[in-house]
Amino acid sequence: MKLAIIAITRNGARLGARLQKVAVDADFFVAEKFGTEAGATARPFAGELREMVRENWRKYQGFVFVMAAGIVVRMVAPHLEAKDRDPAVVVVDEAGRFAISLLSGHLGGANELARDVAELLGGQAVITTATDVNELPCFDLLAKGEGWVIDDLDRVKCLNALLLAGEEIAVVDPSCRVATCFAGRGRLSFHANFIAALQSGAAGLVFVTNRQLPPQAQAGNLLVLRPKNLVLGIGCNRGTTAEEIAEVVGAQLKYLFLSLGSVAVIGTAAAKKQEAGLLAFAERHGIPLRFFESAELNAVAVPSPPSTHAQGAIGANGVAEPAALLAAGSGRLLLKKVKSGNVTLAVAERT
Repeated sequence: MKLAIIAITRNGARLGARLQKVAVDADFFVAEKFGTEAGATARPFAGELREMVRENWRKYQGFVFVMAAGIVVRMVAPHLEAKDRDPAVVVVDEAGRFAISLLSGHLGGANELARDVAELLGGQAVITTATDVNELPCFDLLAKGEGWVIDDLDRVKCLNALLLAGEEIAVVDPSCRVATCFAGRGRLSFHANFIAALQSGAAGLVFVTNRQLPPQAQAGNLLVLRPKNLVLGIGCNRGTTAEEIAEVVGAQLKYLFLSLGSVAVIGTAAAKKQEAGLLAFAERHGIPLRFFESAELNAVAVPSPPSTHAQGAIGANGVAEPAALLAAGSGRLLLKKVKSGNVTLAVAERT
């Protein structure tokens, strides 16, 4: 976590300097008049604290403010967006007695940051999130730890509330990670399929799946967690637009009832490293790309016959299927290569 430590008093400057010495990847900002108290690596600022916070708000994943909590509330309030986008904010008093998790306790990592800061200073972490206070796991932190995507973040609050109230929550999770995480805590029942869970009469539902669900399953008490276990193998002609790639991917995933939110990576040929449309599609959806040389692609056994076009263009027998399997590491094809216009697509699932 890229961290900003901020202090505005003499004692705060001294404590912030202590923190920076032991923190990993932290910048220390201090009011200019106390710069001599903060050490050679500190960054003194002369203007208003409000402006300094505004300038740096999106540059750091976490903030440790050494000052009164009320000041911090007023400084950060204009910049808040959502719990999955706001950075972690921790407030520390000048004496280092308390490290308060103020904002983005779970998804932003402020609870963990507060505990780390308290341990470094010999103080006490102050955590107020209900699941932590009641020593229960929570679904948003589980998703973060597993690298899962939460379909509708607003539903986390509903499911965590049901968990705290002791209501039954029906879970469908082929990975069994929910059961491992909760380890018998909370009133969770586990089901083999969606129908069984829907018919259980449970107050809440949690589905861990890469599949799109029918509209009748989209109840307000349903939390969908998407594991990142799908891989796209994409080949395309030179100059193919991001829009055409998106249209083909969207149509095929819809046909397979699969969610783009579960796509972990796109595999393609090394010859496509400068293909603007493919790069733009990947960036637009936040999906990393992996590039494979033709010799790597040719070493993979695939179900489709060799492509004369790919052989002539880059010396590969094919792109979409072998790239999908290579990027999956260990997996199976869910979709053999489909050619549509300028795009060839295959889909694999990691196992």
